[in-house]
Amino acid sequence: MTSKKTAAGDDARLKEKYRTIYRLLLEEYGEPEWRQHLPPVDELVSTILSQSTSDTNRDKGFYALKDKYPDWASVMEAPEEEVRDTIRSAGLANQKAPRIQAALRHIVDERGALSLDFLADMPLEDALDWLMAIKGVGRKTASIVMLFAFGRPAFPVDTHVHRLTGRLGLIGPKVTADKAHRILENMGQADSFYAFHLNLIRHGREVCIARNPRCDQCILQAHCDYYANAVGDD
Repeated sequence: MTSKKTAAGDDARLKEKYRTIYRLLLEEYGEPEWRQHLPPVDELVSTILSQSTSDTNRDKGFYALKDKYPDWASVMEAPEEEVRDTIRSAGLANQKAPRIQAALRHIVDERGALSLDFLADMPLEDALDWLMAIKGVGRKTASIVMLFAFGRPAFPVDTHVHRLTGRLGLIGPKVTADKAHRILENMGQADSFYAFHLNLIRHGREVCIARNPRCDQCILQAHCDYYANAVGDD
């Protein structure tokens, strides 16, 4: 009984911490304006291109594809070498070109058309599983497609989000990014995911950077396990 009470208490404490950090980031950065994101297949391709590169290089590769080919079917049917050359600016073109073409073929093989619109009406976990059945598509990519293309309540965990939630103590030190998705989804309200995801990324780029985080500038000091330990070690 005691262990159950302790677990329930920890759960309530983390949910309150989530709400507090969410609110503080909103006060600092504001509510990110919801904008019309890419269509679902576009979002999938863009997210594959984003792996291990900057947003700028991702966009260069993505729009190079859009400029060269009239539609995604043309990308799917193009020679792999040609697609590799087209997305060279996005980095890791030798891996990403066949991955993109295989993802497009998977959609056609499963659905008979290059469309992911059917995911809008599918239960969220089923939709995420469907996307993750595509080789090279993990929970982060699937969650990005569902959140940004469909406005569904998935919580993508990228490098910044994983780093920050770990430092803050919202997730444990041994929790992987894949496991963090479900933990954070269960911790917060669905209508907070969009703003919290984007504001965590912004905070990670501007303040809680990977090396030498700017703790002296951080509005989350009072709620951060990393900062508490760093101060305690001084």
